[in-house]
Amino acid sequence: MLHRPGPELGRLTPRNNDQLLFDGIPWLGRAQDEHDAFAQALRDHDVEVLYLVELLVEALAVEEARATIIESTTSNLCLGDGLRRHLSDVMTGLAPEELALTLTAGLRNDEVTNFRSIVTSLLPPENFLIEPLPNLLFTRDSSVWLPGHVAVTSLAMPARVRETQLTGLIYQHHPRFADTPRIHGPHLEHVEGGDVLLLAPGVIAVGVGERTTPAGFERFAQQVLGGGLARIVLAVPIAQERATMHLDTIVTMVDVDTVVIYPNMASNLRAYAVSLGEDGQLSVGAETSFFAGAAEAMGIDTLHQIDTGLDPVTAEREQWDDGNNTLAIGPRLAVAYERNEQTNARLEEHGIEVIAISGSELGSGRGGPRCMSCPVDRD
Repeated sequence: MLHRPGPELGRLTPRNNDQLLFDGIPWLGRAQDEHDAFAQALRDHDVEVLYLVELLVEALAVEEARATIIESTTSNLCLGDGLRRHLSDVMTGLAPEELALTLTAGLRNDEVTNFRSIVTSLLPPENFLIEPLPNLLFTRDSSVWLPGHVAVTSLAMPARVRETQLTGLIYQHHPRFADTPRIHGPHLEHVEGGDVLLLAPGVIAVGVGERTTPAGFERFAQQVLGGGLARIVLAVPIAQERATMHLDTIVTMVDVDTVVIYPNMASNLRAYAVSLGEDGQLSVGAETSFFAGAAEAMGIDTLHQIDTGLDPVTAEREQWDDGNNTLAIGPRLAVAYERNEQTNARLEEHGIEVIAISGSELGSGRGGPRCMSCPVDRD
């Protein structure tokens, strides 16, 4: 599942881009071209591409879905009762395509017509009454597919909270996912999909840092272990910084027993193996290195790491540009941003075929090919 960037990206300005978690203001047309090339690269390798907004529009054909999302979207305490009722009435009358556009691109104060209240009068015209969702681009974060289940996550940043309302709506009301059991949810402790790595059947690693909290990890681990969806979950502490916002900005799988990793953090990455005790409670193992703990949990001798061999400055630059955020679409086959030339060269030296895509505009939200994809069903 992907999200092709749309009008919501055109809502970014120098005044709001920090609040909306973008480091710059992307060129929308170029970002769409880059994303189209990314989607085509996946199709060229026999990947079925689903688009989030198309699924959302189809789900919004269900009256219950429409009522639910309109109520949650207009529950903002900044609106006031009169404006809330007006927006609810207007949104109720929209066609699914128009409603999806409002939900994703947002609504400015000066776009409200035929209604006036003290709220609309006092708020600046350019203020958003419904915030745009430019981070929908990164579909990895708002849900995680597990064996036979989907976890709707709980996003930590206020600018992203509504994303899980949309993905949760899709999984609940779209006929394609009607029989899929759901776990977790936006009402629970924070867990984000970019922190969740499926290392092997029954083995999951979860980064705990800026976005996923220790309590979120604990809740998620209890659910997947208690539900038989995994036998070991590794808690992996990571720095609470924007450069390392998710575990997949540091390390990603490129084969069944091989990862590419940010070399400046390789030796310091730690893990705690968590399993389910006989009493049904979580059992926490001793701290160990991530590589030793992962290999033991996976039942392999060594989890191989591709040392990009970069000097510290180049490694830091390419990690910032998502050089480690590869999307594996087959053993030893990965999609990566073309700009990270040295990291990609090292991957190819180690026998990894790199499908290089342009990401000069897509990367301004700090996310690479893995961040921009949510695998629904894969081997």
